[in-house]
Order: sequence, then structure tokens, then C-alpha cells
Amino acid sequence: MDTAAWLGAFAALASTLSFAPQAWKVIRSRRTKDISAVMYGFTVTGFALWSAYGIALMQWPIIVCNTICLLLAAFILFMKLSPQRVKDEVADRIDPAG
Repeated sequence: MDTAAWLGAFAALASTLSFAPQAWKVIRSRRTKDISAVMYGFTVTGFALWSAYGIALMQWPIIVCNTICLLLAAFILFMKLSPQRVKDEVADRIDPAG
């Protein structure tokens, strides 16, 4: 693999992993008060567009990375916009011990 491919792989990995801690924190704490819905709205839109771009080019690294980021960011946005009852139900399903 050349330098550009390694850079791309590490960038994709870092981008993908960056949303996991926030999603897990939302599940564990069930709190989203300090999360910006507008920021996550733009983030979800951006990842959806990047995924579409990857599909248009048939570039699997772009598709996979951005689709995973899209799902994680959309989950966080969903939890942000949901009433507390729904947050609790979702968190209980994902982490019953929480």
C-alpha cells in the first residue's frame, strides 16, 4: 500500500471511531442536553452526501466509512431529538445492565 492509501485508511478509521465514544456515552448516561442538534443535523447530512458520492464513484472505502459514520451520527441525533422515555427504552435495549 502506498502512502496515500495508508493515510486514507487511517483517516477513515479515525473518522469512524470518533463517533463511537459519544454514542456509547449517550447510551450509558441517557443524556443529550449538551449535544448540538444543529451540528449533528449537518454532520448526518454531510455523511449521507459523502456516502452518495462514494456510491456514485463506486469507491467502497468512501461508502463503508461514511455509511458507518452516518449510522452512528444519525443514532446520536435520533437520541438527541427523542423524548426521555424513548432514550430510556433504546438504551435499555442496547445496554440492559446500564
